[in-house]
Amino acid sequence: MYNSFNSEMKRRFGCKIYKLALSGGMTCPTRDGTLGTRGCIFCSAHGSGDFAAPRCESIALQIERAKQLVSKKAKDAKYIAYFQDYTNTYAPVEYLRELFYSAIEADDIVALSIGTRPDCLPDDVIELLCELNKIKPVFVELGLQTIHPQTAEYIRRGYDLPVFDKVVSDLTDSGIEVVVHVILGLPGETREMMLQTVDYVGRSGAKGIKLQLLHVLDGTDLAEDYRQGKFETLDMDTYIDILIECLKILPPDMVIHRLTGDGAKRDLIAPMWSADKKRVLNEINRRLR
Repeated sequence: MYNSFNSEMKRRFGCKIYKLALSGGMTCPTRDGTLGTRGCIFCSAHGSGDFAAPRCESIALQIERAKQLVSKKAKDAKYIAYFQDYTNTYAPVEYLRELFYSAIEADDIVALSIGTRPDCLPDDVIELLCELNKIKPVFVELGLQTIHPQTAEYIRRGYDLPVFDKVVSDLTDSGIEVVVHVILGLPGETREMMLQTVDYVGRSGAKGIKLQLLHVLDGTDLAEDYRQGKFETLDMDTYIDILIECLKILPPDMVIHRLTGDGAKRDLIAPMWSADKKRVLNEINRRLR
């Protein structure tokens, strides 16, 4: 078995925890011309925030709308304010201060989770996160995806591995929990390469990991490469085989925040088997047993 996100949150907070996907209204250095204009090669027009609330709404309204989406199953639950789309520390610290403080104001919001890039965490932002972490727990989710330079260049990640190493060290030294995103099935990567990335994350000092299946989404440059036959996506059995190997090499206390991934069905091109998330998770759990 493994240390799941659900079990870890229930242990910490004593009840079921739901993430409320919010938008901070930011962009990304790979989109605004700083590093590029088309984003990472796999990233949808929504900046990997296909399930986040509309960017134009206030945080209070976003939170209420997000709660309504889970209201039928969220009896006596509490919530994590999750800034998901684009790069959620890519703004002046004064803007971030107002945004994040408003997100954690309500009593039923027990923690703050921030999706961002390692190269978008200057010292003043880390100081703000430390300040917030004294009020409610802060999780910083970093998009690493791979440790391999050739793949990182192909996906247009835009930073080198030492940048990741430094910010993980800075955050963990400050008492902030780091969650690392890894994509399994990136074009050109072998099983061994994927396991090397996961092993690296396991030894990095991060407290959590999101293991995500590569999705090919319509409107992305990755979709064009897929249509041209430049790579194939993983089948379900192969993905689960690799996933189980990943879990075996990770530290037993590392929190597994995700075992697969969600691609918006309206945009999903491949692999189509991933659209049936319930079936995929049931098969993963069956294999793990």
